[in-house]
Amino acid sequence: MSISTSEHRGYAAQRLKSALIDAALAAGFDIVRVTAPDAAPMAGPRLRAFLDAGQHGDMDWMAATADRRSEPRALWPEVRSVVMLGMNYGPQADPLEGLAQRDRGLISVYARGDDYHDVIKGRLKTVAGAFAARAGAEVKVFVDTAPVMEKPLAEAAGIGWQGKHTNLVSRRFGSWLFLGAIFTTAELPRDGSERDHCGSCRACLDICPTDAFPAPYRLDARRCISYLTIELKGPIPHPLRPAIGNRIYGCDDCLAVCPWNKFAQAGREARLAARAELDLPSLAELAKLDDAAFRSLFRKSPVKRIGRDRFVRNVMIAIGNSGDPALTACLIERLDDAAALVRGAAVWALSRLAETGQFAALAARHGAAEGDPDVRAEWRRGLTAGAESRSKCAS
Repeated sequence: MSISTSEHRGYAAQRLKSALIDAALAAGFDIVRVTAPDAAPMAGPRLRAFLDAGQHGDMDWMAATADRRSEPRALWPEVRSVVMLGMNYGPQADPLEGLAQRDRGLISVYARGDDYHDVIKGRLKTVAGAFAARAGAEVKVFVDTAPVMEKPLAEAAGIGWQGKHTNLVSRRFGSWLFLGAIFTTAELPRDGSERDHCGSCRACLDICPTDAFPAPYRLDARRCISYLTIELKGPIPHPLRPAIGNRIYGCDDCLAVCPWNKFAQAGREARLAARAELDLPSLAELAKLDDAAFRSLFRKSPVKRIGRDRFVRNVMIAIGNSGDPALTACLIERLDDAAALVRGAAVWALSRLAETGQFAALAARHGAAEGDPDVRAEWRRGLTAGAESRSKCAS
């Protein structure tokens, strides 16, 4: 029996796909699946609803790239297949345990090692380059920073599903997958999509400290601790500060509580493993960071991109939530900080930890000379509401 031309093409495409998967697994990826560029038709409308509701906060880049983000072919018209790849970064221990150590700063699991953008993009380029040479096809690689909706495409490819917290969940790896994409002009066999396995579970919604989920499968980024500590450039809204606790970069609560993590394993990529100095670092030590020390500590880390001032702002908030008056000395040192963002957060934290008389004396000395109107407002707020805030903090 002779093989038709279409069957021959099918066999050849399957061999190309198998070789691609083997190369990706050898390069350190843990799962590889293929989908069509138009396999997530609802991603665009859902993104538009999110933007129209203003729930992206001041992440203006999301609105600016919405059209390209909604449809892979708007980003690259020639794409015929989308290869989605996942790399496991599962932690060694439950990240929620660090919330109890209130004199220590909690950094999101994904940011405790080297920047995953650098790690994954290098591997993607290697895998995609070899595939392009073998297939005679064009390729483009994307890791998070490009306008690609990785999570809907990963769901369409069968890597996992978007849970009620809007993040990807995998039956094999739980919550802990970094995603990358290879767009190609090659026509590859498709994999089936993954169905939703959340059922009636609400664990991720109920644990959120700031009630950032107005409904299942909907996120209001303006209330999300990851947004507040990473993306937000200005002062963190006062009502949300106490709920941040000791989280100084990102938040893992909704990820860590997912029951599917019982199947998760610790990641095997050494460069993504937590560095000792970024695993619950001392808030007192972090409060002393100047720009040079910040850059040195977070060299190759994704934390570096938010800059020293925003990071130390987060540290001030965490100290204010610590309930430890012994840390007031760290706050007093920051009252003369060059960044108003840091000074304002330090004043707020002092209003929660310092004795009434001490706060009033500091206000007379520093507040009277303060040139920034937002920081002056923090001093006034602290003087009028500080006693109430301190009593709540103590209780």
